[in-house]
Amino acid sequence: MHDPRLDRLAHLLIDHSCQLRAGEKLLIEAIDLPQPALVCRLVELAAERGAHTFVSWKNNAVLRSLYRAASETSLEVAGELEKTRMEQMNAYIGIRGSANSSEFADVPIERMDLYQRLWWQPVHSQVRVSKTRWVVLRYPTDAMAQAANMSSEAFEDFYYDVCTADYQQMARDQEPLVRRMLAADQVRLVGPGTDLRFSIRGMNVRACHGQRNIPDGEVFTAPIRDSVQGAIRYNAPSRYQGAIFRDVEFEFRDGQIVRAVCTGETDKLNQVLDSDEGARYIGEWSIGCNHRIKQPMLDTLFDEKIGGSIHLTPGNAYDECDNGNRSRVHWDLVWIQTPDWGGGEIWFNGELVRKDGRFLPDDLQGLNEGL
Repeated sequence: MHDPRLDRLAHLLIDHSCQLRAGEKLLIEAIDLPQPALVCRLVELAAERGAHTFVSWKNNAVLRSLYRAASETSLEVAGELEKTRMEQMNAYIGIRGSANSSEFADVPIERMDLYQRLWWQPVHSQVRVSKTRWVVLRYPTDAMAQAANMSSEAFEDFYYDVCTADYQQMARDQEPLVRRMLAADQVRLVGPGTDLRFSIRGMNVRACHGQRNIPDGEVFTAPIRDSVQGAIRYNAPSRYQGAIFRDVEFEFRDGQIVRAVCTGETDKLNQVLDSDEGARYIGEWSIGCNHRIKQPMLDTLFDEKIGGSIHLTPGNAYDECDNGNRSRVHWDLVWIQTPDWGGGEIWFNGELVRKDGRFLPDDLQGLNEGL
């Protein structure tokens, strides 16, 4: 049976996110999708607009075998081939499902690091992110519903509601926050286990309302690389390279993470941070403001948008808000500041801007919608 919600999502991806035009080339990369309906509709809509579509259909079980067993040469050549293909594209839509969200849990971290360096970084960091109009999203599966502690039917309803939000209104609500962040110098984050200071003086600020991520709802920048001082304790669990990290704590000195601990996976945490020099510095700081998303579900695309959250990201900076940090790591770790999660504060230049997830200034009240 045709689902009109899927049709609405497909139109949003083609026309709002990718702004696809006649004669352009679109790559759709689908991983572990349970059925092809969304991909088929995207192909049809792209054709209606006169664009040329290319589809890559992948499976995580196959990718697991490649990450575990493929030679360095084969991973490198795979990266070269996909980089050449990506260089020809004007737009990219990445859709990821999940039959088993822990599929990569037993891939040794050094093998995942090899994949990141030889395959993912050349294709996505070097080409896709900076040279195409791209958007990435998840596809609703039973595994995602389970991670969200919801029935499959309830999760599907939640998924389409969140993903097809009114992004035009979201953009209008974000404008005053962008202005405040552009004018800010000193930022302070305060909460349980956290007292962190850094500068964002002169940094660009980007509001996100459906162009690159679905769902969306964040405003991000990057701290001056060496300005981060103090400590932070993240309270949302994070899945990274197949492992789950809980209660991550960082201590910073002159921008560098000098101490990193977590529950159960401290050695693996530090292995990730030792991937390269830039992995121990911050490449992004972002404020989550999508109040349709209230609880973490071990999926970064959703968790980093939680209303009342922030994420502070070890690793590579985006070109749009570039503090000069370079790494093959980009790990969005989330701290939820709402009362149920212990609360927290955001200060700009000595002014309390958000307390316990709620913005205080009059011009930011639109961002409290849905609290």
